[in-house]
Amino acid sequence: MAPVATIPHKSNNHERYLPEKLKATLDAVPEYDLEESDIEAGALQPVSGSKDTEWEGFGQEEEGDDNAGEDESNEDSIDIVLEQKKQETIILPKDAEEEELERMIFGDSAGFQQGLEDFSLGRTAGVYGDLSDEDQGDQDNLENVADQDLFFFDAGPVAAAGSIAAPQADESEDENDKPAWEDSDDERLVVSLASVPQLKKLRETVDDDVVNGKEYSRRLRKQYERLYPAPEWALHATGKANKKRRRTMDEDESGQGSASDMDMDEEDLSVQPLARLLKDADILSRTARGPVKRRKLQAGTVDIQRLKDVSKAGPSAITSLSFHPSYPLLLSSGPSSTLYLHHVNPNPPTPNPLLTSLHIKRTPLTTTAFHPSASDSRIFLSARRRYFHVWNIATGRVEKVSRIYGHQHEQRTMEYFSLSPNGKYMALRGSSRKGGGVINVLDASTLQWVTQARIESRGGVADFAWWENGQGLAIAGKNGEVTEWSVNDGVIGRWNDQGAVGTTVIALGGKSGRDGRFGGDRWVAIGSSSGVVNVYDRRAWSETTTNEAVSDANNNIPKAPKPVRSLQNLTTPTSHLTFSPDGQILAMASRWKNNAMRLVHLPSATVFKNWPTEKTPLGRITSVAWGRPSEEDEREGSFALLAVASEAGHVRLWEVRA
Repeated sequence: MAPVATIPHKSNNHERYLPEKLKATLDAVPEYDLEESDIEAGALQPVSGSKDTEWEGFGQEEEGDDNAGEDESNEDSIDIVLEQKKQETIILPKDAEEEELERMIFGDSAGFQQGLEDFSLGRTAGVYGDLSDEDQGDQDNLENVADQDLFFFDAGPVAAAGSIAAPQADESEDENDKPAWEDSDDERLVVSLASVPQLKKLRETVDDDVVNGKEYSRRLRKQYERLYPAPEWALHATGKANKKRRRTMDEDESGQGSASDMDMDEEDLSVQPLARLLKDADILSRTARGPVKRRKLQAGTVDIQRLKDVSKAGPSAITSLSFHPSYPLLLSSGPSSTLYLHHVNPNPPTPNPLLTSLHIKRTPLTTTAFHPSASDSRIFLSARRRYFHVWNIATGRVEKVSRIYGHQHEQRTMEYFSLSPNGKYMALRGSSRKGGGVINVLDASTLQWVTQARIESRGGVADFAWWENGQGLAIAGKNGEVTEWSVNDGVIGRWNDQGAVGTTVIALGGKSGRDGRFGGDRWVAIGSSSGVVNVYDRRAWSETTTNEAVSDANNNIPKAPKPVRSLQNLTTPTSHLTFSPDGQILAMASRWKNNAMRLVHLPSATVFKNWPTEKTPLGRITSVAWGRPSEEDEREGSFALLAVASEAGHVRLWEVRA
């Protein structure tokens, strides 16, 4: 067999032989021109066309290897080509703009320190060109201007010069109260108080309108502190309590020597805030006011205006209301066991503020009342318990009276009581019905038993009322019989209410002009379970008496007097009858129906037609009380104040004008 012709191939000093078939296959490829020199080199070259970039220099490297006498394999040649491709990556040179941007963003080590020294608001001026001479002059002038003066705020209308209220220093601000940070923009801010309804309460005068931001902040802070005063524990923690007390004492040194009275020990601090508050409110420090000429009201319509409410809805109904006889104070209480003391002052910004409150655990209060004397600062509180409390608001002391010695079996509950107008006696309705009914009379100063009033009435005592001079009682039994009882003489007469069906309440009012007869009261109003209210005139009793023998035996009191008027405006049981201080108006109400209340004019004994209306928010009435307005209001035509409490806990206030 003839030997196969082969083409010698050099690789790493070894000869290889390829068969002829491989040569024929390579010759059949039209894209390549196989020359002997190329075959011996082991490389393929294209016949025409430009060479690819990645193959550039491949032949020269191979020739260099041949000259060195070292031939590389195909795998080694591929590795060399990839490595040279990375090395040959083209990076374009940076132009001047790119170099400037890079220097501005990243900086350079040469000009870093100089850049810090030359830093200013005009640091980019060199990038966009130099400033002109005029701009350069303006730039020099701005270098001396404060940063905050370079801007302004468009905060509404600009006030005229001199119309902005100057800020006032806060009275409570000292070195320790200075804010930790102040905004300089507040002085340039302008706020109009008159144009916004919610901000009108911040005005100090009627003409006060535009203030700057600093003064606006001060007034907002003052208004907040007025509504939410700092608690006592916070004042003691910050050490401000003693400072404020010393300042108050210093201010009061010039007035009646009251500063020494306010200097209390640390253990008396619990009662001091109330005493100071009452004094600052000009309540306990002023003298009693003199008599004011009363105006007469006209029948038919009444001029009545609603004032700001004393209190909103509370945790329970308000079952007792009481005005102080001399000072603008209103007392309210209910089954929630809490007594509230309000300062009657319906003027803004804080109308009728709450002065203080007293909570007695597990004691649902039924009756609360001020002592009638202006010099006595005691408040009497009672509930359906075997005891009652006496609270002295001047000293803060609360005294508990647990029994009436010798009469415990007749006084099992002390929920219903009444203080005499002269302040000497306290009458308690007894719980015993033996013999008809019992009323125990205590001394209001010593709280010791003095005497007892016993009536003969089926069902016991319905209600009772003190005479105007405080020397006797008018006691109404549930069967309709009324007993006139004197502290000194006992029972002086009895008479029957006409058409009485379940008597519920009795009230006395007005002045008869005869102080020695029945305490000087003219009008007697008696309510019944049917809603009918009978009004009697005591002045006419002696004139209409026909049977002199009977009248003399009954102290000139007719057995069955005829009422001046029988009012049938209420359809449910009468629960409240109250006369105004001078007796010209009678308020009658029933708690068993919504808005069941009427005002009666005296002496005509006719109901006012224009009040209440269908939209008057009375609700279910639980208590009614009359009060006297201030001296200034009386001079301006104010006649009386009317407070009405509801089952929802509301206490609303009206003013009657003459």
